[in-house]
Amino acid sequence: MRTARLVRTSTFRLSLLYVVLFGASVLLLLAFIYWTTVRVIDRQTSDTIEAEVRGLAEQYRARGIRQLVAVIEERSGPYGDPDSVYLLADPGFRRLAGNLSAWPREAAGAEGEAGWVEVSARRASGEEAHGTLRAHTFVLPGGFRLLVGRDPRGRADFEDLILESLGGALGITLVLGLLGGLVMSRRMLRRVDAVRETGERIVRGDLSRRMPVTGVGDEFDRLSITVNEMLDEIETLMTGLRTVTDSVAHDLRSPLTRLKSRLELALREGPDDEHGHRAALERAVAETDGILRTFATLMEIARAESGKAGIALEPVDLRAIVSDMVELYAPLAEEKGLAIEAALEETGEVSGHGQFLSQLVANLLDNALAYTPEGRIKVCLARGDSGTVRLTVEDSGPGIPPEDRERVQRRFVRLDASRTGGGSGLGLSLVAGVATLHRAELALDESPLGGLRVSVTFPPPAT
Repeated sequence: MRTARLVRTSTFRLSLLYVVLFGASVLLLLAFIYWTTVRVIDRQTSDTIEAEVRGLAEQYRARGIRQLVAVIEERSGPYGDPDSVYLLADPGFRRLAGNLSAWPREAAGAEGEAGWVEVSARRASGEEAHGTLRAHTFVLPGGFRLLVGRDPRGRADFEDLILESLGGALGITLVLGLLGGLVMSRRMLRRVDAVRETGERIVRGDLSRRMPVTGVGDEFDRLSITVNEMLDEIETLMTGLRTVTDSVAHDLRSPLTRLKSRLELALREGPDDEHGHRAALERAVAETDGILRTFATLMEIARAESGKAGIALEPVDLRAIVSDMVELYAPLAEEKGLAIEAALEETGEVSGHGQFLSQLVANLLDNALAYTPEGRIKVCLARGDSGTVRLTVEDSGPGIPPEDRERVQRRFVRLDASRTGGGSGLGLSLVAGVATLHRAELALDESPLGGLRVSVTFPPPAT
């Protein structure tokens, strides 16, 4: 069963295709090697025969027929090359010397230096030659005929050796390729099974599971890392969704309960109590306005966090927006006995959305006023060396512990020390959403005034 699964995998099929293509290429390469080697052997054989023919012809011209006969008998004797073939015949084709029994019929009409022939002949000892002889015939002065050739036995043995070696190499290549395909398929199948098992657990609801990463950095690892990052984001969103749902239920339960109580109270009061009815309705309207404000803020946060889709950013004078907001909140600060100090530089324009930027500044000032019982609030606007614009709002309130500064940027998060106070826990969440929309960096740290410092750094405007 396991082997059948391995054979059906895409990896094994690709490996098999690779083995077939590689085997075909090896076969073509080996065929080329064989053809080239045989050609080299044939050329060397022909060169050797021609050299012997020329040497024997020189012996004849220099020392006559007797010396030629002696040389041929010596070379074709038991101490000569067993694969060399020699035959010297008179003008009537009668044998004078050599290791062939008679002049071959195929060479009876060959004349001159170009007399290459393929003949089948019997040796003088009575032994048949191994296959067809490749020989060269030459007519000597006086009509004597000389034949020099090579027995193909050595060439045939060499060809057999080459074919066996090439066949063995091809067989080893195919076997190793198939084994490699099985090993690779098994390894891939093991990793695919691990990914599939993890995916099934995630589908069943275990969002804490992650794809396995071996650390080798291959395609599976890169894919697993990407999927794990996606799962991290999904888990974060799911957790955030549960948190938002729980927070909405918690934070809206009280105003809805109060709204219901006031309406029931108005129904129980007598029809003659016009003043009581009106007061109950006014309180109900106030509770309804608070609920609507919470939902409107949630919608604004979602719209800001959705990115630039449908929201056009244009050059905005941030200094004018901050100045207007400081002027608007100054009377509220005076009522609480606080002072707002503004240090606004000429920063030029930034790419932004005027309404969202106004909400960002208003929420920062709201947050500072809500949690600063006494002291002062400082608002700064300055331009950086790289063209960035930094907005800073500081207060002298209790501040936020470092471990909670990231958490308070989520929806409906209010620290324990402030839960009894007003607010829905959406102020800094909206600030974070607007900062994301404007590709700005939001940072929370301790203020020199002793409270919280919120900094929003906007990138340089696009040219």
